[in-house]
Amino acid sequence: MAFKDPFATAQTYGQSQAVAYDAGLRAYMLRIYNFMASGLALTGIVALFTANSSAMQALLYAQNAQGMVVPSGLGYLVMFAPLGIVLWLSFGLNRISAGFAQGLFWAYSVMMGLSLSSIFLMYTGESIARTFFVTAGTFGAMSLYGYTTKKDLSSWGSFLIMGLIGLIIASLVNLFLQSSALAFATSVIGVLIFVGLTAYDTQKIKAMYYQLGSTGELAAKMAIMGALNLYMDFINIFLHLLRFMGERR
Repeated sequence: MAFKDPFATAQTYGQSQAVAYDAGLRAYMLRIYNFMASGLALTGIVALFTANSSAMQALLYAQNAQGMVVPSGLGYLVMFAPLGIVLWLSFGLNRISAGFAQGLFWAYSVMMGLSLSSIFLMYTGESIARTFFVTAGTFGAMSLYGYTTKKDLSSWGSFLIMGLIGLIIASLVNLFLQSSALAFATSVIGVLIFVGLTAYDTQKIKAMYYQLGSTGELAAKMAIMGALNLYMDFINIFLHLLRFMGERR
């Protein structure tokens, strides 16, 4: 009678489990990337449609007493709506269903499309397309780094958040100063911050998978939040790059 080596059996079982687990992780990440890409596509379609619709432009923008084009009341509502949706998802995720969270993600993508329609009026289509592809390459490289690196990026979190707060303050100050040098500096720093956040958020999504798996209501909602975080990283890299790569009309 032959006996099997129990250690070899355990090792083989462990390897098969690891392969299955890794395949599950890849499927989970692909689901999030597809979700994020769908949101970006929806944003682009809405932005392009709005920029080419005189009726939509009349709803979102108006002329002030000095003849300058400024957001209308509806335009300001659309501008701040994405922030409201992000806060709703961030603080109310435990009280809503995965389906409702997904609906909020699509609403966020539409609101962002309406908000970003102005870039098609400010910059040439060629420079927007060029900046988009540079953004896609940068985002892809950093997300891949966050997915594959063995280095713990959790220490980046507090540093990047502090940098983001400083960036927001500097941007608000520059609304009054109108300094081109400060605007350029915030654009460069903004790219660096959101490039770092791309790797950090990707690794955080990976860690969340190891905690929750890919099934269940909570896992589905966290996948939506992961897609939203990566979406915001991509959009912010794109917008900051556009400020010094875009060619104005």
